[in-house]
Amino acid sequence: MRKTLTALATIMTLTGTASAADLRMSWWGGDSRHVATQEALKVCGEKHGHTIKAEFTGWSGHQEKITTQLAGSTEADIMQINWPWLPLFSKNGDGFADLTQYADVIDLSQWSEELLATATMSDKLNGLPVSVTGRVFYLNQTPFEKVGIAVPTNWEELIASAPKLKEKLGANYYPFDAVKLNSILIVSLITTQMTGKDLIDPATNQVAWTPEELRKGLEFYQNLVETGTIRAWKDAVAVGNVELFDEPAWAEGRIGGSYEWDSTFSKYADPLKDGKLMPLKPFKVSGATTEGMYRKPSMMFSISKNSKEPKAAAQIINCLLNEPEGVKILGDSRGLPASAIALKTLSDEGKLSPSLLEANQIVMTSSGPTVSPYNEHPKVREIFEDAIEEYAYGQIDAEEAAGIIIDDINETLSNL
Repeated sequence: MRKTLTALATIMTLTGTASAADLRMSWWGGDSRHVATQEALKVCGEKHGHTIKAEFTGWSGHQEKITTQLAGSTEADIMQINWPWLPLFSKNGDGFADLTQYADVIDLSQWSEELLATATMSDKLNGLPVSVTGRVFYLNQTPFEKVGIAVPTNWEELIASAPKLKEKLGANYYPFDAVKLNSILIVSLITTQMTGKDLIDPATNQVAWTPEELRKGLEFYQNLVETGTIRAWKDAVAVGNVELFDEPAWAEGRIGGSYEWDSTFSKYADPLKDGKLMPLKPFKVSGATTEGMYRKPSMMFSISKNSKEPKAAAQIINCLLNEPEGVKILGDSRGLPASAIALKTLSDEGKLSPSLLEANQIVMTSSGPTVSPYNEHPKVREIFEDAIEEYAYGQIDAEEAAGIIIDDINETLSNL
């Protein structure tokens, strides 16, 4: 018997197959995600001969839990990691296992090189994007049809539609919206299109745009306000701290469009009382060098650098993200899958909304530079928003706002 087991172990070692392992996996989420993940872990564990202990929580407090575990080297073998946490936990790429070391187990070809780059720190692949989200334009066809014009397909048509909507439907009608976070993202979209560069240069970890380039992006935003294409800052914030999809102005079609995550389609489509929402590629400015798609992983699966069974962990990750047994069970519990084969599997099964697929197709096929996770650092967002607000209220001009944004973000990044 002992000889048989020894021979089996030798064969498994020579063939690169991981022996039976006891693993742990941690994640955050809601009940539906918890149920689906536990079931998928059971099926994938049985398929590959491993057992996986599930460790799950809600969103609140999960980052603090992971921080404590990483500090004490007590983290799970497989972890669900929020994408903006990468520079916090693995600034030099050594916070997690390098998944390129397990390319014989994980089919990395199911992710584009660009997408893998978003999860790479210092040339080390620190995780696999579980799902991908990106910003698309959502336009409600109904208000445009009411005034006898086609749904705009570019900035010129969108801006030209504003006076027509106001004349025929009312002064409080706007073809688009952009305030607070969306003001940042619209300015960033325009500046990225003009320069071909993300806000942050990955080589220097400093702002990639010049003050002149950012000034032009800010002025484009202000032109949208002055032409009545979007609400002025003061008018939008007067509504209160309410999400756009919860505003009566959105439900009633008085705001015709917005720039939102593809994964939120139903949030914006469902409240419409009289309308049909359609996803569109973000409009390009004249002379654009890229479509400027803001595309990022919503979350990743990473392997602990301290795992005693990293190859077994890699097998489970591949099962969850690429193999039909895991993919069908997880479904869209973490959004539309980033893995090409997983997305095809669920689409073939008829488990995905056609509108959601259309929006995701825009995200996945549009061009844009790799986005730095530092874009979403709370301090970076705060600096950007505060400067735009001052600019919107006329307290500073576009040149001053650009200078403040660049100088203060650079200082913040230098101290991280």
